[in-house]
Amino acid sequence: MAPRTTKPKPSTPVEPAVCKPCGGTGNVPTTVRVGRKRRPVGQQDGLCLNCLGSGTDPDA
Repeated sequence: MAPRTTKPKPSTPVEPAVCKPCGGTGNVPTTVRVGRKRRPVGQQDGLCLNCLGSGTDPDA
């Protein structure tokens, strides 16, 4: 018998996993505090420290 030849399966591109803290946006809300008592007045966008703004999960 002739040996069987198998064709390699076409590789599908794997999408990178999204970062959990920022949801894939690269930004997380950061509370802005003002005054001597450090009362919160609002929020601004801050860089996600888990993925460093890339939006992909670094552990995946």
